[in-house]
Amino acid sequence: MAPTAITLSEARRIALAAQGFDRPRPAGPIDARHIRRTIRQIGLLQIDYVNVLVPAHYLVLYSRLGPYERTRLNDLIYRKREFTEHWAHEASIVPVETWPLLRHRMELHRSHLKGFEAVIDGQPDYIDWILEEVRTRGPLTADDIPEREGVARRQPTTWYRTVPRAVLEAHFGRGTLAVSDRRPNFARAFDLAERVIASEHHGRLIDKEDAQRELIRISARSHGIGTVSDLADYFRMPIRDTRQRIHELSHAGELQEVHVQGWSEAAYLHPASRLPKRIEASTLLSPFDPVVWYRPRASRLFHFDYRIEIYTPEAKRKWGYYVLPFLLGERIVARIDLKADRAARRLQVLAAHLEPDEDARAVAEALSKELRTMAIWLNLDAVSVRRKGDFARVLAAIVRIG
Repeated sequence: MAPTAITLSEARRIALAAQGFDRPRPAGPIDARHIRRTIRQIGLLQIDYVNVLVPAHYLVLYSRLGPYERTRLNDLIYRKREFTEHWAHEASIVPVETWPLLRHRMELHRSHLKGFEAVIDGQPDYIDWILEEVRTRGPLTADDIPEREGVARRQPTTWYRTVPRAVLEAHFGRGTLAVSDRRPNFARAFDLAERVIASEHHGRLIDKEDAQRELIRISARSHGIGTVSDLADYFRMPIRDTRQRIHELSHAGELQEVHVQGWSEAAYLHPASRLPKRIEASTLLSPFDPVVWYRPRASRLFHFDYRIEIYTPEAKRKWGYYVLPFLLGERIVARIDLKADRAARRLQVLAAHLEPDEDARAVAEALSKELRTMAIWLNLDAVSVRRKGDFARVLAAIVRIG
């Protein structure tokens, strides 16, 4: 039987519905139930603490729910322990029941810090000593670990910066430690995993292939529709393993192979996928939102070529430092370089660019409302637009009227 044919518009609507954009934002106050439901629907939140606007994982929830109290997310993770941090799609927040699905990767974890394995292999007593410090003293950050004679503390050329942090992160990657809390400066406080992860999840052992199948189920449900590479990227699974697990799930009737207009690869449809008649979203997306984080998929779905230019020298940036896509209906219609100027209490649009063939005034009117809503959420008093980008003049005029 030939694969079912899906139009590109249908694929977009399926994908956006799977990510929660097929329903309006809640009309009333946002509580833990909304946050809990949203994270479980999309499977995970990628963590990023670049704070030029707001840390990315908070923004992913805002895009779907609108203004909410960010401490509610923190409570669910670090107080109620319904969610936890680990390496999933990069550093991520996942439901606590996902922990055992990642255990087979923890067992194979090796530090990706160049040269640090020599420290681990050459100082086993130091590695064990830090673990004993946590066991005895409770949750610790790297700054809480005292100096120890004979062990260099600083590693300034690495992102870890210090040896204690690298050791804590290595124990975390292996599942010995878990993140117990985040301090006001966002530093991770680590504790023994069995003191953070509920026993029914920490003690649960799952065969690697069974775990991979379940991760693919979550990925497929969160995509609605996706190619092998799409589904692999969600939890950063090897393509070879992903292809095999998809074959098994398809053979069992849990995934349906389909063909999407314009896509060269086969796609796979989750049986719970919904195809709404329309998507009525009007929201800014985090650069780390699942809708756009896998750039080849964003290009195939939305004809939207996207890259983050945080690490690009300013003179070479095309779009800006922290650029957010603007989703209107089922299309990405603009990209906006945003900054929260907390001293001046302003949400600053540093640059604004319209996507090809979009109605500038209609997009500006929708985006202006969204910018005012975001400003209120971030406790900012006003929105300002700099005249940079082909869309800035129209947007600035609409923002002034509003």
